[in-house]
Amino acid sequence: MKNYYDILGIAKTATEEDIKSAFRKLAHKYHPDKKGGDEKKFKEASEAYAVLSNKQKRSQYDTYGSAHAGGQGGARGGFGGFDFSDFAQGSANFGGQEFDLGDIFGEFFGGARDGSAGRARGRDISVDIELPFREAIFGTERRMLIAKMSSCWDCEGTGAKKGTKRATCGSCNGKGNIREARNTFFGNFTTTRTCPRCQGRGQVPEHECNTCKGQGVAKREEEVHVVIPAGVLDGEMIRMPGRGEATSGGIAGDLYVKLHIKADKTFAREGHNLLTVLHLKLTDALLGGEFKIETLDGGVSVSVPQGVAHGELLRVRERGVPYGRGSRGDLLVRVDIQFPKKLSRKANELVAELRKEGL
Repeated sequence: MKNYYDILGIAKTATEEDIKSAFRKLAHKYHPDKKGGDEKKFKEASEAYAVLSNKQKRSQYDTYGSAHAGGQGGARGGFGGFDFSDFAQGSANFGGQEFDLGDIFGEFFGGARDGSAGRARGRDISVDIELPFREAIFGTERRMLIAKMSSCWDCEGTGAKKGTKRATCGSCNGKGNIREARNTFFGNFTTTRTCPRCQGRGQVPEHECNTCKGQGVAKREEEVHVVIPAGVLDGEMIRMPGRGEATSGGIAGDLYVKLHIKADKTFAREGHNLLTVLHLKLTDALLGGEFKIETLDGGVSVSVPQGVAHGELLRVRERGVPYGRGSRGDLLVRVDIQFPKKLSRKANELVAELRKEGL
């Protein structure tokens, strides 16, 4: 005799919810339409659920065993009296008794017991913006006109002519979706899709809007305000949810703004730091001193020590890239000593004296 409790992995004291939960897990695991499914185990679990989920059948099974729980009339549908031919109605038949599987198999076939379906989604849009180096460091704003499908400005997205009403959709009876039978390995299953007539709204206009022809969306130029934060990187993408194209009866897609940053002649970026070059004469490098340099915030004075080396980095605090809450990187100044290609007679004599001193 088959032990239906062992097949579902539950105790004899299991509640209706325990039985349903156990079967749901096994059905998802062994369903033949899924990769790695097991038809035999799926049938056994389904047969066990058919009996234990029915109070009368469960009572008969607990008293007499599986031979009596199936009821009269013998086997149907290929195993133990379990008939999948009724799945199109959201139920299955075992020994003349029906039980509801709509909430269990809804995940497999995209439907749900209440007939709800996922809303349509508009197309995503991608645009490119070129930024000067300074604006990428400190942030900026852009306003641009984009031609796209938008909510109809005339009917405000209802699809109905102003002053007219909307009526219940006759195709879906106001539900917004249509249930359809799907033929699978085990018979017909019920699936749900958005009503093509009302686009999931459940209502249709009595008189269509002249601008959008009842669709609720129309193509037009729309101004988009883009806020670009400080410290963005070249190639970075800004996502603006719901600012893409609208669609009839659904939700709008997203707008993606790709940033292209122009190279700067004076500054480069390294993480949160900025890099620049200070060109020094040989004598200035030997003697050191205060030298004025330009930053993105204006001119500052940088102290160069005596005998600074070629390629040495000098640090100017908090003149780099803004990040976090009020924090900034540094400006790194690379020393570029410009050696003379030719020396005058006097300069040669002076250098010769320096050589004698071991410099």
